[in-house]
Amino acid sequence: MTFHWYDWAGYLGVLLVLLAYFLLQARKLHGNKLGYQLMNIFGAFGVLLSLTFGSFNWSAFLLEVAWIAIGIYGIARGVKLRRLER
Repeated sequence: MTFHWYDWAGYLGVLLVLLAYFLLQARKLHGNKLGYQLMNIFGAFGVLLSLTFGSFNWSAFLLEVAWIAIGIYGIARGVKLRRLER
């Protein structure tokens, strides 16, 4: 089996998303913090690369696009809440 760069991007992306979720459950990360959101965004982006350049799957693609959008929303909401607290 030959691994291409986009395969590795997909594996790294899956690892990041799973690690973020594990650290959230272990209470090492908080869901409203930037680190958690960035791990999810970059993880989903890695999977998107794998889907785009490798074997495309619409349902997985839409899931990852939604995952990125939710992460961006979380970051924007966090920024807004921090501004209101000041």
